[in-house]
Amino acid sequence: MADELAGRLAVVTGGASGIGEACAVRLAGAGAAVVVADINLDAAKEVAGRIGGQAAEVDLAACFDAAALAGQADVLVNSAGLQHVAPVHEFPPEKFRLLLAVMLEAPFRLAQAALPHMYEQGFGRIVNISSVHGLRASPYKSAYVAAKHGLEGLSKVIALEGGPRGVTSNTICPAYVRTPLVEKQISDQARVHGISEERVVEEIMLTEPAIKRLIEPSEVAELVAYLCSAPASFANGSSWVLDGGWSAR
Repeated sequence: MADELAGRLAVVTGGASGIGEACAVRLAGAGAAVVVADINLDAAKEVAGRIGGQAAEVDLAACFDAAALAGQADVLVNSAGLQHVAPVHEFPPEKFRLLLAVMLEAPFRLAQAALPHMYEQGFGRIVNISSVHGLRASPYKSAYVAAKHGLEGLSKVIALEGGPRGVTSNTICPAYVRTPLVEKQISDQARVHGISEERVVEEIMLTEPAIKRLIEPSEVAELVAYLCSAPASFANGSSWVLDGGWSAR
């Protein structure tokens, strides 16, 4: 599959670290020209330099130019994300708006910008990095859970509209992945629950999965690459779950 995406342009948001970085590396390995889009330009340049891609600085919560970023994308991976942990009655409204802007409105705007080009050529792959929290809820994560549930719905609508025109749209729903975002969640959860960080991992993050470990970003990226490949051309409108058995309960 080294040249599966040769001649294709892939845009990956949140591409400077975590799942996004792993996706950028994997898609470049499949032959794609990759745009590493991130709010941290220096980190994006470092990743882009390693894979022969391009770096793009973008604040997905601001008034960014979606057409300039994704208007020529053949593959769009919406991976950028952030978290805030607080009970609903104490959740800052501005944080709620921020999370929805980055993880729901921005994927909508980028897909909206990419679809005309994808429709014109009769090919497109949109992969939205959702979460097990797109399928299940947890306390203290109202904005994240709401954004990911919304992303699930958005992805399905795009799948129904795009399917007849050669464009697929899917989500990937991992449990906790070994990323900087999760590392920050561990400290936040420790504060909210009043327990140690070690207990957060053991008693909160790994209670639901039957497989008692964090997921590696490369495992998520491998599924992204599959969903962009020819053998996955009939995969559309689905939530691909990598939760170690969490949602089997």
